[in-house]
Amino acid sequence: MLKFDFTNALGENLLDGIKYEDIKGITGRLHAFLENFRQNPPGFVKVFKDSSHLEQILKVADKCKKFENFVLVGIGGSALGNQAVFGALFHPMWNSLPKDKRNGFPRFFVMDNVDPEHIASILDIVDPAESVFNIVSKSGSTSETMANYLVVRGILEARGLDPREHLVFTTDPNEGVLRKISIDENIPALEVPSNVGGRFSVLTAVGLLSGASTGVDVKKMLDGAQEEVDRFKNEDDTFKNPVLLNAAIHYLYSRSGKSISVMMPYSNALYTLADWYRQLWAESLGKEKSLTGETVNAGQTPIKSLGTIDQHSQVQLYMEGPNDKVITFLRVESFRRNLKIPVVHQDRKELSYLCNNEMKDLINYEQEATSLALLEHGRPNLTISFDSIDETEIGRFFGYYELLVTVMGFLYNINTFDQPGVELGKQNTYALMNRKGYEAQKQHIEDVKKNLKIFKI
Repeated sequence: MLKFDFTNALGENLLDGIKYEDIKGITGRLHAFLENFRQNPPGFVKVFKDSSHLEQILKVADKCKKFENFVLVGIGGSALGNQAVFGALFHPMWNSLPKDKRNGFPRFFVMDNVDPEHIASILDIVDPAESVFNIVSKSGSTSETMANYLVVRGILEARGLDPREHLVFTTDPNEGVLRKISIDENIPALEVPSNVGGRFSVLTAVGLLSGASTGVDVKKMLDGAQEEVDRFKNEDDTFKNPVLLNAAIHYLYSRSGKSISVMMPYSNALYTLADWYRQLWAESLGKEKSLTGETVNAGQTPIKSLGTIDQHSQVQLYMEGPNDKVITFLRVESFRRNLKIPVVHQDRKELSYLCNNEMKDLINYEQEATSLALLEHGRPNLTISFDSIDETEIGRFFGYYELLVTVMGFLYNINTFDQPGVELGKQNTYALMNRKGYEAQKQHIEDVKKNLKIFKI
């Protein structure tokens, strides 16, 4: 079970920190959210217990397992969750391991950006005849994903390979071009539930197919997420409910000028979770308008760091720079592998203190030391501890943070589930690429550019 330590985030222990009384001042709002949640949970919660949804994923995964390569084609919420699962649960050199060391499961690749060098490098080492390509786009209109799909489709056709054997779509149940192509050409397709947005979709077919195809027990991930939901909805006391308490802490600190939220795992395996968190936090909470139309410019800027590496870079800023951050440490109590530091140079006092210790203890002492140093500098920080890194704990983490940003959005009085700030960039891209229907936007871009004072060197 995930464990939460808020000691270093509260004003009873921290100079100028928010205090119990500050949190008590918003408990009425928190309880109002909790009661509404019990009556009307958001869509992402409903999939955790949807056995029919899981059965479809596992059925398709059985066919994907026969391939040497599983290639995910997606971006943002259609890729980050997959990368987080893979980074947390798989051997760091998985794709370099021989097949028997992978228990026969496929290698895993992600085609996300449209950087031509990045995409070409994947295609250099992936034989399409031995690969299944999972095209993930709920709308079917994501420029980057669809461009990469067309590249893949062109290669399959040039090689004379049947797209029905090498493609799986994950898209809207009824709408969009991918759904139409799947129907017209009998290409296998899984559903993104219509009531689940992209950044909340890691525990749907979007994030579960790649895991199930490469050996992850995805049922345990769903069970872990459901455990966090049950823990959340069954606890009325804010100070015993880790979602409500964390939401209150981040909300109140953001209102007092702490506009940055840092996630710092002390585990390389959890670093990709911080990537997933950054999208969830930024896209869910960064909103210009409130639900009632006022300009609020809500949200904190999410940043990721990696312990211990960033103790030697970013922590200097966190410790002595602007006091505008709330820092969340991720800590692992039981690592899957460990190393003992041998007794060498025991006569050298600069080195002897390390001898005969274990690396797992060193990394956790470094996390504790950093959190205490930040406390002494008046910098609020909290720690989330994983008992171990496994499917259940990772599922708990996903469920926990999806709940957390939902409560945060309620406190900010914003729409947690839209992303209007992303849409203008998409429309401009369509216009610049001469997509039909965007001629007026293309003319608008030209008019804007004419009025710019150009400064280029």
